Amino acid sequence: MSDLNTFRQETRAWLNENCPASCQGDDNILPDILWGGRRQKIDEPDVQLWMDRLVAQGWTIPGWPKEYGGGGLSDDESKVLAEEMSAIGTHSPLYSFGISMLGPALLEYATEEQKREHLPRIASGEIRWCQGYSEPGSGSDLASLQCKAVKDGDDYVVTGQKVWTSTADVSDWIFCLVRTDSDAPKHEGISFLLIDMESEGVSARPIVLLSGASPFCETFFDGVRVPIANRVHEENKGWSVAKALLLHERTMLAGGPGRASTGDQKRTLLQVARDSMNAPTGPLPDKAVRAEIAQTEMDQMCYAATLQKVQDAAKAGKGMGPEGSMFKLYLSELGQRSADLRQRLNGADGLIWDGDEFHPEAKESTREWLYSRASTILGGTSEIQLNIITKRVLGLPE
Repeated sequence: MSDLNTFRQETRAWLNENCPASCQGDDNILPDILWGGRRQKIDEPDVQLWMDRLVAQGWTIPGWPKEYGGGGLSDDESKVLAEEMSAIGTHSPLYSFGISMLGPALLEYATEEQKREHLPRIASGEIRWCQGYSEPGSGSDLASLQCKAVKDGDDYVVTGQKVWTSTADVSDWIFCLVRTDSDAPKHEGISFLLIDMESEGVSARPIVLLSGASPFCETFFDGVRVPIANRVHEENKGWSVAKALLLHERTMLAGGPGRASTGDQKRTLLQVARDSMNAPTGPLPDKAVRAEIAQTEMDQMCYAATLQKVQDAAKAGKGMGPEGSMFKLYLSELGQRSADLRQRLNGADGLIWDGDEFHPEAKESTREWLYSRASTILGGTSEIQLNIITKRVLGLPE
């Protein structure tokens, strides 16, 4: 315990000396997320300085080994660091699928050469990754994927399509599931490849959603040559890597270190209700609305407390196992209920799409409500999560 206290004092001193004042406090200039990558632009010099210092210290991903760009901190030390950052109102803004999903899978399955090539560039924010899993005919039944990789000398030649590839149009690399044996049972003929998005034959096309945003893409591979050295784990054994990565994805979507929130609603549900009902003070005039807001906020607090308890008990780098499906399921359902309630509280403003005369958050709220429909689909549908919980958490028979 004395060693941990010493670490806390040293951490506090380092933060006081190295974190710019503008990157501290409730009104700090830090963005919630910097995705990193070659296209990332940081306009604020203090944010760039803070990022550079965090990278040099290994504190963008403090729990990773130092040789891979991390800080080499223990679980307890990482928690102390998070507490001390929170105390001065700061955080590491760097976040990516490389941090939340690919990195932990590489730590478990990659060769030493692959780890040293890719992990430091994830930790520094140099490379932004996207995920090539779903295909037009392989959604919930992911193992039925048909994107094919055929050996040719020292390369694989990859041909096929992926869909719902988040941020593919602005990413540098993609981690991708491909079929390397068409005759094997579907789970046994899959390999896991790392592909540079600048390779000849790779193209990505945004999919415009009803909300007007385009976070998803179609990604095409037209005879793309990928070095065999970019395969993670054994040929035809990629499903093992895929399953491990999906556990980390569900941890992220459950609200883990990746901060999986899809929106930035600044008004609380109570504030929205007060504005809508013209009730700036005192109890809300509608008892049913008061009860629904209270229930939603209690559910959110209970979820956060339970998630924190499980995260504290989880082993470093192992996520939370199949229990992550419980949290992913609950949070996606809770998120939809919260979005529905916010829209109803907005009243007529919940129907608007554009116009400067409306509350500035009303337009965003409408778009967030539309996007919330996806939360019970992305990362595995609620039905898939229920199957996992039934089999792997509760151990119930088929």
